Amino acid sequence: MADCQYNIGVFDSGFGGLSILKEIRTLLPQYSYMYLGDNARAPYGTRSFETVYRYTLEAVTKLFEMNCNLVIIACNTASAKALRNIQQCDLQQFGNDKRVLGIIRPCTEIANTFTQNNNLGIVATKGTVTSKSYEIEIKKFFPEITITSHACPMWVPIVENGEYNSDGADYFVKKELDALLHENPNIDALLLGCTHYPLLLQKIRKHLPEHIRIIQQGEIVAHSLQAYLQKHSALESTLKRTNEIQFFTTDSRESFNAIGSHFLGQEISSQQITL
Repeated sequence: MADCQYNIGVFDSGFGGLSILKEIRTLLPQYSYMYLGDNARAPYGTRSFETVYRYTLEAVTKLFEMNCNLVIIACNTASAKALRNIQQCDLQQFGNDKRVLGIIRPCTEIANTFTQNNNLGIVATKGTVTSKSYEIEIKKFFPEITITSHACPMWVPIVENGEYNSDGADYFVKKELDALLHENPNIDALLLGCTHYPLLLQKIRKHLPEHIRIIQQGEIVAHSLQAYLQKHSALESTLKRTNEIQFFTTDSRESFNAIGSHFLGQEISSQQITL
């Protein structure tokens, strides 16, 4: 067996990826994880493809340098705008033992299980919606599904500023859901296509008709990672089993620790780094 020396890296533009990490650790607690939030440059949702690609590559490179050999891009915008380029153009420069995975594909592969009438709604950032990544991937597997995507530009700033329980959050959540349902009243399932949105779950549920099922990504991504590691046993055998998490942010440690604890559901202590 290979030496167990590597961490699993989890990257997001800010706090949202912590909701993915939480579910991954619930299912796979034995490994050693490093979480990197590029909070100083968040949000990514309104940035250009080139900028998101550059920022994401810098973060992935940093995690490889910090002894990760598998990186999960736990950000929908980065998965949509940067993942394929990194996998196809950049990964080989880091050696044959490095892997980068995203969080869009695991959801699109089972999209037919979300909806009973083939009308799926997706709420996400402008960047994710503009990329059409979900539509392209879902149509590959399930061309019969009608997909209605809607950008919610205020939702991430609301969450990042800790206002997800406020009356202002109610206003912006209702506004965007009403617009989505006006566009397609037949939606019977809603995929939260941004890792920040689980913190708005209570508000979303409040302003959404009861019959519409809400799909969160975290558990889906966790099970997909478990299957990936079972399939790639050589890589899995190199992973540390220390049941630890280290947190890194490109912005204020104090802010990251305070807001990040809400996402993860536990107290956290981070280190500040530069990319």
